[in-house]
Amino acid sequence: MKSSGIIAAAAILMLPSLGVAADQSAAPKAAPAVVSPAAKGKAVANDRNKGNCLACHMMDDGEFPGNFGPPLSQMKERYPDRAVLRKQIWDATVKNPTSIMPPFGKHGIMSESELDQLLDYLYTL
Repeated sequence: MKSSGIIAAAAILMLPSLGVAADQSAAPKAAPAVVSPAAKGKAVANDRNKGNCLACHMMDDGEFPGNFGPPLSQMKERYPDRAVLRKQIWDATVKNPTSIMPPFGKHGIMSESELDQLLDYLYTL
C-alpha cells in the first residue's frame, strides 16, 4: 500500500509538468533560420578540417592568423573573375608547382558546394 501512495504522489507532482509539455507542443514553432551561402562559407573557412584558412592567411575577424599566405581581403578586386579564384583554391599547384597551399578540391578536402560557399564568403572580404 505504501508504494501505491508514493506512486500516486509522484503522479500528482508530475501533472503540472505534463501540462507545460502539452502547452509547449501546442505553441507555434519558429521558422528555421536561413543561413546564407556566405555564412556557410565562413564556417568552411574557419573549420580546421576543411578550409582552415587562418592557418596561413590573415582574414576578417579571425584570431591568431598565419602569415604564409597573403591576407584575404579585397577579394573581388583582386579576383574579379571568380573562376580564377576557384581554380586557385581547387589546386594552387597548377599555377605554382611549389605552392604550399593544399589542393582543396583536387584532394577532396572540400566538396564542390563547400568550395562555392567559401567563394561566396571570400567575396564579402
